[in-house]
Amino acid sequence: MICILLVAGHDTVLETQIKNDFTGLYSHLTGVPKALLPGVGGKKILDFWWETVNMRQLFSEVYLVTNADKYKHYERWATANDFPLENVVNDGSTTLEGRLGAVADLELAIRSRKLQDDIMVIAGDMLCADQNFDIAQVLRFFRSKPGELVIYYELEEGERSCSRGIVEVCPETHRITRFLEKPRDGLTMSRLASVVFYCLRKATLPFLSDFLSLRLDAQDRTLGMLWEWLINEEKLPVFGMKLATGFQLIGQVALSDYKRWLAHYSAKQQESPGKPIICRSYARVGLMGNPSDGFNGKTIAMTISNFWAEVTLTESQTLVLLPHPLNDPTEFGSLQDLFCISRKEGYLGGLRLLQATCKKFYQFCSKQGIALTKQNFTLKYDTNIPRQVGLAGSSAIVSAALKCLMKFYNITDTDLPKPIRANFILSVETDELFITAGLQDRVVQVYEGLVYMDFSKELMDENGYGEYIPMDMSSVPPLWLAYLDDPSDSGRIHSNVRQRWLNGDPDVIETMKSFAELTDQAKVAMQSRDWTKLACLMDQNLKLRRSLYTDEGLGPGNLRMVQLARQFGSAVKLPGSGGAVVGLCLDHDKLVELKKAFQEAGCVFCEIVPYDPISEYI
Repeated sequence: MICILLVAGHDTVLETQIKNDFTGLYSHLTGVPKALLPGVGGKKILDFWWETVNMRQLFSEVYLVTNADKYKHYERWATANDFPLENVVNDGSTTLEGRLGAVADLELAIRSRKLQDDIMVIAGDMLCADQNFDIAQVLRFFRSKPGELVIYYELEEGERSCSRGIVEVCPETHRITRFLEKPRDGLTMSRLASVVFYCLRKATLPFLSDFLSLRLDAQDRTLGMLWEWLINEEKLPVFGMKLATGFQLIGQVALSDYKRWLAHYSAKQQESPGKPIICRSYARVGLMGNPSDGFNGKTIAMTISNFWAEVTLTESQTLVLLPHPLNDPTEFGSLQDLFCISRKEGYLGGLRLLQATCKKFYQFCSKQGIALTKQNFTLKYDTNIPRQVGLAGSSAIVSAALKCLMKFYNITDTDLPKPIRANFILSVETDELFITAGLQDRVVQVYEGLVYMDFSKELMDENGYGEYIPMDMSSVPPLWLAYLDDPSDSGRIHSNVRQRWLNGDPDVIETMKSFAELTDQAKVAMQSRDWTKLACLMDQNLKLRRSLYTDEGLGPGNLRMVQLARQFGSAVKLPGSGGAVVGLCLDHDKLVELKKAFQEAGCVFCEIVPYDPISEYI
């Protein structure tokens, strides 16, 4: 791969305004070409790009294309920065009117230096908001695609699309379907702006001379017009990669533009870099539906604020994952202490969840064409979600960690939509850690609140995800939750139901259909606030589950809690995989007695506090 930095523009507007600035603040910059102006942190704009591409393991050669008017400036810069002087290409132009045009400058470098390799093209006078992106990741993505590569970013508030080359990108393939050079308002809804940061394959280079033969005027020889022609007319396969940063100072700009964007990007760099990012995800209770959403069924679930997992991300010199002192113990009081802790809580805490999330996140962004900045961080977590009682404690840690990573790297809901985010969290657990799990927990922890979910085969096959509908939180009755204090064995559910379902067992298939019907009925009951009907449906839900798994499969601890709830006339069901029960008791006096009975039976009892995400923004 060869890199070509283009700095041959004649910046007459900016240069004239610096020369005529009456304040005298910029007099020392008179005559200095745009690429050699101070950028973020005082470093010259071109210095940043040279440091970025000066990597022998990535580029065999780096060339700089300038004009005759500013050649001496770049000659001196090359000498001072150990840039090979023989790689500075002079296009011979001395005025804006006599310019060759960017495509002609690029073609001149390729032709005069007899370059025969893939080419990366960058405008060396672009001001970049974040100077830590990973250019190696860009090259890996380019080599993974059967075509050219265009880098784009999302326009910031206040930027107009008519000032940029705008791309429309297929979200599945990342192929650019249309390129619009400075489109008029209303021509496209896209806010994705292409910048002069491209990769061209060796086989595509002859297209440059073909394009130049069709465009004789220099003003028509822009790189934006080249891509518009290659993509819209020649139908070349061109792919897009997003950088979660901004780019400015492209083309003819004024002194006010330079001052404004330099101040804006400098302020961004100084925005409390050490301030930690703290994100929470909440435990969930399944209120209705099949016991696992891996059966193409329907469910209603809700996040609860009683229990949560919290992840904290702080920028740091190296990437550090901190073990939790309680959940990831490495020091024990004695061998007996180790035995008791391991027996009750197992061997694996949350540290592996953080590591798997980070690994999968990098892999996902690379595949999806999102270049990440080269920033390191320290991750730590805390959680009060009880273990092994089916309240989705593991996925809560993954979900909270993902929120932190998205904020840190400026990954938006457009880059990682909620349905895909739920799939991502599931893949961390199933693909990386081989945890048996389904989508329900991950969906409700991403959407938060009360969520109706339809995982029908038709939807899953067509979209890769189901239909997820947030419900009004006023549809939630007063619910209670109880769980086993020591669920190590008695709360576990043992069965071969999934294998029977995969084998097409008609009894299992019909039961799953019945679960889906109960879910639809429960949705109506909750919307109409018919708590008596909902209580009846919860009992029916449990009855179906017992018919499917048998009492022996449900486990003695779960059955004891169910029987205890029934003694006080409360509706009851299992909210997850076992170890806890959720109930609806419409008689307040009996609820008080119920709570006391569970506590005396050695269980933990609490009244559920639903987590409503909307309340955070009110």
